[in-house]
Amino acid sequence: MNMAVTQGLAIMPPPFSAGLDVWSQSTGRPGTSTYDTASFAAFVPTDPDFGSALEIQKIHATTRLRWMGEVPIQPGSYLRIRTRVRAISGVLPNISIGAWAGTSGGQPVGGITTNGPSITLTQYGEVVEVSAIVGTGARPGVDMVWPLDVAFAHFGIDLTGPTGGLVRIDDITIEDVSSFYIGDRLGVVDVVDFGAVGNGSTNDRPAFMAAIAAAGPRRLLVPEGNFFIGSDLTIPVPVEFRGRLSMPGNAVLILHRNFDFPSYASAFNNDETGFRKGVQALFHTNEHVTFDLKGRRILLSQPVNIRALAGYDNTSSRRIIANGQLDAANSSAWDTVTVTRQASYNVNQSNRLSNINNITGVPVGARITGVGVGREVYVRARSDGGNHLTMSQPLHGGSGTRNFTFERYQYMLDFSGFSGLRNFELHNIEMRCRGRCSAVMLPEGGRIMRFMNCDFDRPRDRAITSIGQGCQGMWIDHCQFRSSQQPFNAQDRTVIAFNVNGNDAKIRNNRVVLWAHFGVMNGSGHIISGNHFFGGDDQSQGVRQAGLVLTNKNTKSTFSGNYVDNYFLELTNEHDVDPEHTTGFSFGGLTVQGNIFYAIDVASWFSFIVFKPYGPGHFLQGLMVSGNVFRTTGGRINRADRIDTTYAAMNFNRFRNVIFENNAFNGIDFPAESPTVILHDQNSTSNNWAIGTGGKLPFGGWARTVTSVAMETAPRDNNDNIRYEMPWVQVQEGANNNVVRLRWPQPTRGRAIVTVRVDRPL
Repeated sequence: MNMAVTQGLAIMPPPFSAGLDVWSQSTGRPGTSTYDTASFAAFVPTDPDFGSALEIQKIHATTRLRWMGEVPIQPGSYLRIRTRVRAISGVLPNISIGAWAGTSGGQPVGGITTNGPSITLTQYGEVVEVSAIVGTGARPGVDMVWPLDVAFAHFGIDLTGPTGGLVRIDDITIEDVSSFYIGDRLGVVDVVDFGAVGNGSTNDRPAFMAAIAAAGPRRLLVPEGNFFIGSDLTIPVPVEFRGRLSMPGNAVLILHRNFDFPSYASAFNNDETGFRKGVQALFHTNEHVTFDLKGRRILLSQPVNIRALAGYDNTSSRRIIANGQLDAANSSAWDTVTVTRQASYNVNQSNRLSNINNITGVPVGARITGVGVGREVYVRARSDGGNHLTMSQPLHGGSGTRNFTFERYQYMLDFSGFSGLRNFELHNIEMRCRGRCSAVMLPEGGRIMRFMNCDFDRPRDRAITSIGQGCQGMWIDHCQFRSSQQPFNAQDRTVIAFNVNGNDAKIRNNRVVLWAHFGVMNGSGHIISGNHFFGGDDQSQGVRQAGLVLTNKNTKSTFSGNYVDNYFLELTNEHDVDPEHTTGFSFGGLTVQGNIFYAIDVASWFSFIVFKPYGPGHFLQGLMVSGNVFRTTGGRINRADRIDTTYAAMNFNRFRNVIFENNAFNGIDFPAESPTVILHDQNSTSNNWAIGTGGKLPFGGWARTVTSVAMETAPRDNNDNIRYEMPWVQVQEGANNNVVRLRWPQPTRGRAIVTVRVDRPL
């Protein structure tokens, strides 16, 4: 180790026999008086104990001896200075190793220890060894701990105490004893060697910076101790933590060569702190995209406020947390905050609640419930000065002043403080909420949040919540959602896996177990495919809830290849400020294709596709339902399709571009079809053939269009003659407008194949 540290450096003083002109009577600096001319000292060429020696009479209060050679002081290097002494006569003095320390510019360094332990000579003729160790780290056995600005020193001895005594001094030796502290750990730079104290209060950041600067390709060692780092610190070299760090909450630690959770947990000797500081660093480094948990489990005692850790509120750089498990500890920090306030709503400011008493008590991110409030409406922002709240969605209940309840759930990862966060991803993360907390609250604004191969295990209230537009373009891919209310009857479940306010969500290939709803989705342009979500229970003739709720009436979305098990697909306009249709698009813009819809032991009025208008005047336009399987066991249902008229009926007279075809039905009394093909036998001659649609038109709609009439048998009159005239048709006949009529010029009988649609295609 001496070769590695001191190779080429002159640290050993010459023997006294080489001449006394290099031994100073004071500091050791050039120009000071030497022992070559000292009247109180002499070289003794033969001594029975030392071979040769320097004999000195103590004539000053402190008689000094300093080698005039400049001994370099380097971080990580420890020097031991020692000699032997013997009292000859006179008063017995005290003796210690002494030094003068200087900067690289040759200036003395004050305020430091420059003497080793003092030894009192007690008898004449006894040989006593005097020694001291000097270095830059406060290690056991180091007598003189010097700061990094000491560049060199002059070493020797000091005689103190009573004057008049005569002593002899053996040659002084200086040796590198760094191996005492570093042993065989080559390639390691210890922060203690650069002045780090590790007492938990002294700011050790300067020492860390000095050690990093000296490390080069070597590894940094943080030994036992509590090292306080007062501000941001970047460690660009590999680092090993045996002790721990403590830092202010806003101070960032970046471990460029150890950017993973185990390293951060080791750095702070605490998993939760390590996770928070690692996530914080993820927002402050351009060299890393992923904070890898390395398969580790982190027990969280309270929500992780990502915005507070980041320290800023808008970013678009891609960032990923991956490969681990977040586990909720049993803590009151997860308790829901619930308040009730009276507020005013004006449809002309559709996303605002105003005139709220004690508005500061209403948390941002709280879910709003009350009269006229649709599902999954949240407080997006709060203006204390303006005394109003901004909501994620409008209310459908009209203007007025009424009471609202605000529930602020607590989330493991809370991004709600970000005004704009883009391209943040969770990969292979299991969130074990244990029914104690919710999982993720999205930012107020942003886009392209991704959840890939994640597991949401038993969230208390919600798995993924959007309080604004941070869900724009969100991906939820290959995830599993397990409800905390699995033992409940279906109608009693309240937990919801996710909600969407923005557009273009990709919800694909997820497995969803026993929630109130898999998702509540506003916006448009969604792709929902390959999911298996099931929501049954053990009740006979059980009630079911909607698996997926689409609240933008013209959603411009596809729903394909899903397995909908004991749920139904619901389309509403509960987030419309004016739920009555006047102009523009009504319900539709949806393709439902290639799905499996299955239910067991449900009530006969259950249906798999339900439209629920919250105001009058609505109709269907642009709906494609094809290639699906609708099946029930344990009892039959009336229809697979239904209009929920709780608030309003639909205007069947305005249906257009509604296709309901090539579907398979099992256990369903009235399979829906449009265009539907009716085989009609007219056994008696008549010029007015009334042809019923047999409940086959979707949603109980009207027979609005006949696209074709084909005679399977020859039309014959009363004389059994074949008639060659064509009939004309009348639509929307009968009490329920679901009958068409074929009008013949002459009374005619025969078999006709009539194709009827529930809509006008143009």
